[in-house]
Amino acid sequence: MVAVFAALAVLAGPLPASAAPSTPKPSGHEDGDSKLITDVIESTNRNYSQAKSRLEKSKKRQLELALEVDRAQAELNALAPQVSQLATQSYRTGRIGAVALLLEANSPDTFVERATALDELNMVNAKKLAEINEVKTRAEQAKLALEAEIREQQKQTNLMAKNKRDAEKALALVGGLGFTGGLVSATSPVARIAPGRTADGDWKAESCSQNDPTTSGCITPRTLHMYKEVKRAGFNRFVGCYRPGGPWEHPKGRACDWSLQRSGFSPWHNKDTRMYGNNLAAFLIRNADRLGVYYVIWNRQIWFPATGWKSYSGPSNHTDHVHVSLL
Repeated sequence: MVAVFAALAVLAGPLPASAAPSTPKPSGHEDGDSKLITDVIESTNRNYSQAKSRLEKSKKRQLELALEVDRAQAELNALAPQVSQLATQSYRTGRIGAVALLLEANSPDTFVERATALDELNMVNAKKLAEINEVKTRAEQAKLALEAEIREQQKQTNLMAKNKRDAEKALALVGGLGFTGGLVSATSPVARIAPGRTADGDWKAESCSQNDPTTSGCITPRTLHMYKEVKRAGFNRFVGCYRPGGPWEHPKGRACDWSLQRSGFSPWHNKDTRMYGNNLAAFLIRNADRLGVYYVIWNRQIWFPATGWKSYSGPSNHTDHVHVSLL
């Protein structure tokens, strides 16, 4: 009878909810191909759309389950008098005792009648108890399902927010679709960390002590490291680093100009040259903390680690090369 008395208390307090298992999604590209940033943005938008659709389904399902909980509660309330009746009968039967009730029979006929009556009472009580337990179970399951849908809604809401942040971050880092025309790889190789980085993340000052592979001048050890890492990443077109005179980083051996051409300098004029410049700039920016990048100038824009991309105007509009200066 404990189950009978507990039937009306099914919705009195929170029920235990088991966390839904999450399936990790694979990252990266299994085919190994270098995909454009536009591919990633499209995929992100598809994920956003799917998450939004699942969110709407979750909200609809929550309404259905809430109605199911209300219906089950109404049925339990309707069964309350029967619960009370069963409890009273149990009290009476338990006090008299089924064996004592049968032993008090003063004739075989009376004994049979009382046994039959007791059996019918038990059958009626069992049927009512089964009905109550069925409604109770349905109410429990509906509430558990409702709680699961609420968790799913929160999951999809968080996923949508993450997709939005990832898309905005990926676009902003490379300068946006207008700046790149979408012609930039979604990922870049990871550069090895440059020498001279301190434990707190700062960079030690370096002198122009290394021979410049591109001229007869000198460059710093950090610039030479950057030069080798850019080459190792596959950017093998013309480049010039040291240049005498002027107030900026070239005469200090802390800058290089990466041309879009095999030799000399000429503005980008097709998909190949524009994408080469975009990918080179993206490599430097994605590895800025590992290489010690001070700033990057490319295609009328300048990038600083602290501010991101800004419009640039100077003696050169940098449409024919990617300039990089190091700390």
